[in-house]
Amino acid sequence: MKQAPFFLHSLSQRMNKRWRQYKKLRREFLFRLGKKWQIGYSWHEVVANLVSNVTGIYIMTLEKIPKNSLVIFAIAVLTLTGVMGQKLYNQPQMKAGSKALVTIQAPHTDTIENKYQTQAKRQAASSNSSSVPILMVDENINGQIGQKLQEDLEQGNQIRSIAGSFPYYGDSSVLSVVSQRYLRSASNKEWQVFQEVITRNNSTFASINKSRESRLEKLLLPKQTGKCQNPFCVETGANPQSNHQHNFRSITTDTAKTLPNSKQILPKPIPTDLAEITNSDNLAQALTEIETLRLTTSSEQISALVKEISRSRQRYTQAKMKIAEIARQNPNSASKNSLVLDLTEDDWTKAQIAIQQTAQRILAQGIPPGLPPSFLEDAVKLNLQDAGMKEAESFATQLLVETLQPNLKKDEAKTRIQAKNAAKGIKPVMITVQQGEVIVRKGDIISDWNFQVLEHYGLIRREVKWLRLIILAGIIAVAVAIFVIVEKRVKYRKRQRDRILILLLILSIPLVLTMGTPFTTWSASGLLLGSLYGSTIGVTTIGLLTLLLPCSLEISRITLLAGATGSLLASCIAHKLRSREELALLGIAVAIAQAGVYLLLKICIGGAFGGNLYPVLKESFLLGCSGLSWSIVALGLSPYLEQLFDLVTPIRLAELANPNRPLLKRLAAETPGTFQHTLFVSSLAEAAARRLGCNVELVRAGTLYHDIGKMHDPDAFIENQMGAPNKHDTEIKNPWISAEIIKRHVSEGLIMARKHRLPTAIQAFIPEHQGTMQIAYFYHQAQQLAKTCEYIQVDARDFSYDGPIPQSKETAIVMLADSCEAALRSLKDTTPEQALSMLNNILRARWQDEQLVDSGLTRNQMSEIAEIFVEVWQQFHHKRIAYPKLKANTKDK
Repeated sequence: MKQAPFFLHSLSQRMNKRWRQYKKLRREFLFRLGKKWQIGYSWHEVVANLVSNVTGIYIMTLEKIPKNSLVIFAIAVLTLTGVMGQKLYNQPQMKAGSKALVTIQAPHTDTIENKYQTQAKRQAASSNSSSVPILMVDENINGQIGQKLQEDLEQGNQIRSIAGSFPYYGDSSVLSVVSQRYLRSASNKEWQVFQEVITRNNSTFASINKSRESRLEKLLLPKQTGKCQNPFCVETGANPQSNHQHNFRSITTDTAKTLPNSKQILPKPIPTDLAEITNSDNLAQALTEIETLRLTTSSEQISALVKEISRSRQRYTQAKMKIAEIARQNPNSASKNSLVLDLTEDDWTKAQIAIQQTAQRILAQGIPPGLPPSFLEDAVKLNLQDAGMKEAESFATQLLVETLQPNLKKDEAKTRIQAKNAAKGIKPVMITVQQGEVIVRKGDIISDWNFQVLEHYGLIRREVKWLRLIILAGIIAVAVAIFVIVEKRVKYRKRQRDRILILLLILSIPLVLTMGTPFTTWSASGLLLGSLYGSTIGVTTIGLLTLLLPCSLEISRITLLAGATGSLLASCIAHKLRSREELALLGIAVAIAQAGVYLLLKICIGGAFGGNLYPVLKESFLLGCSGLSWSIVALGLSPYLEQLFDLVTPIRLAELANPNRPLLKRLAAETPGTFQHTLFVSSLAEAAARRLGCNVELVRAGTLYHDIGKMHDPDAFIENQMGAPNKHDTEIKNPWISAEIIKRHVSEGLIMARKHRLPTAIQAFIPEHQGTMQIAYFYHQAQQLAKTCEYIQVDARDFSYDGPIPQSKETAIVMLADSCEAALRSLKDTTPEQALSMLNNILRARWQDEQLVDSGLTRNQMSEIAEIFVEVWQQFHHKRIAYPKLKANTKDK
């Protein structure tokens, strides 16, 4: 009990201290604002200073946060547990499927939608609509069918080219197409019979022809009347002269039959025994047509025709062999290829056109899956009826039936829309619950509908799942402890504001997930963590969060892995980039990585097959777009976060080191000697920082700004006097005043740095590069004056910088480079060994003066730094060839 007053007194003291700090900051802010307004600054300059002052006060407030890491640790565990375990502290005590402990009645009459019945009806309507899908023509299948059809027709052309043209005898009215087809394809036995008959008739016809010619000559010689006795001439009434002649071979059969005893000069009919042996009507018809042709042509032409038929038979045999070869590869093609040989040239041309047109019409109408072959055959025949090609109809029908296949597929998008519209058409199932109506009786199982009604009336009590929350908090505490261990191993120290920002970036991922969307801030968090704090912090944070999220939140494992992959990629690469353009390109790469990993994982588990390819591609595309969108957000936020949390990233340091920055342009123009000194110091410091593994970008930027305070009085520093008299010797002549002027370049530099909102890490180079060293030149002058006057007291603090001494390796390296620069410039004809000895003495003095005790540099590193400085000095002061002096040529006037 005695401790209570002490505790209250201590608490009151702490609150009063915080209140005094707030009033001090407020007074300082208002004073600065009023001062700027009074001296005539424009309104936009006042606003700019207002933002700068607010930012400064914000940063100072962050630094007031307790330094104890346990506070940040507890805040991290509590906030992460609160966000990730939100479902655990709002759980209903009663659940659907459990027994009711008491009988519950409706407190008042109300109409409630039965969501479960509504959902069931909508699902049924959607399923019924999906069972009758909307079909669409598959252009890929159409292309395959067209290509197959073209290959078959091309194959037919090749076979026909082997067989030769058909009909092979031009006048089909004399030798019919049927006879030509038969003679070309007849068996060897029938062909032998045909040749025997033709040969015998040739000899018979030769003897008969001679007697016929003599008799015809006697009968047809003109009598004394001078009229021709040719029955044709008599019938037509011709009356030629006595020298009228006739070509006896051109007399037609009808004319010959009108002559007396004409039966004696006609060829004998086919022997009955041969006809019985062949038993072929086609053979008889072919022989009859040949013998009829014999009456109007010579035996030599008949023989030539037989030879032509024989050659056609040979080509036909070669074509059949080609068909047999094709049939061995594709047995189904033998029958239709044989039909190709039976078509005339006209029929083949018509058939090709009709086949292609019919295929286009049928494919345009669409062939549904499961269509019976007989239906397809009927459709083909119906489309071929108007083509006018009876001879080729069987071939075209067979080819099309074998080639055509179902080309309709399910239109997933339209079918889904149809199902969605069908579901929307179902009205909600509304049920009226009367006042006093029993919702559930004691001991009954609570159904889904009962639970919904209880939820509607607010009769379900909710509770916090403390045990599960404690387990979740323990898991999160372990993860945070792992992060702390990893953070301790990172060489760059983290401030409390850095830990707060890291926590905010971590919290953004589960916060977006709790809003019901899987497209959370993976890419933004990875980019910002990687660019602001490096790959180690980024990878550790994202990796731990990936393991924690499935413990409490409902999230797809594939979506989780895809998002984490993109975030890890951004964390690993972002810190190596040196421009925001490169960060933008990295954002595109992160988006592609997220979409690609999601699609690849879906394919690996088989989720992209069976009609699910379109939804998977859509989800992959949306995940990629979310990655790109969050990357754009991160790019836009990064400059503001760098200013608000006083961060130095490689990109910001590269921007600050740009010589076109206003402050650096002023430094080069107003203090050219200081600017050249800065460039040489920067070269020395960068080389040492690179060798020792320090932050080279920070050293480069910090060195460029470490002497900006000299712009307040450039002539007070010897490097800017350009050979003019030293004002300290001619005008001031007071070492105390001169020392104060020299010391002011630190304080004025800090004022300029704050005005231009330079990061704290850059501002640290301004006082720390001088540390608490003495201004030895003026201190020595003061001591000399003190010897001449006993009343003068010399205080060493008046001739020492205010500090602090270097707090990091980077600022310590710049201090050493600044100390050695003037000594190196003064060296002319000096060997590297002599230069190294001199630098070791200077660095040893800084070490003995305890200027480097807080920097982290070791004594061995001091020797290494001296060697590096000598190497850089040698690069700047290398030897050059001495060119001979040339006298100018002068012409005598």
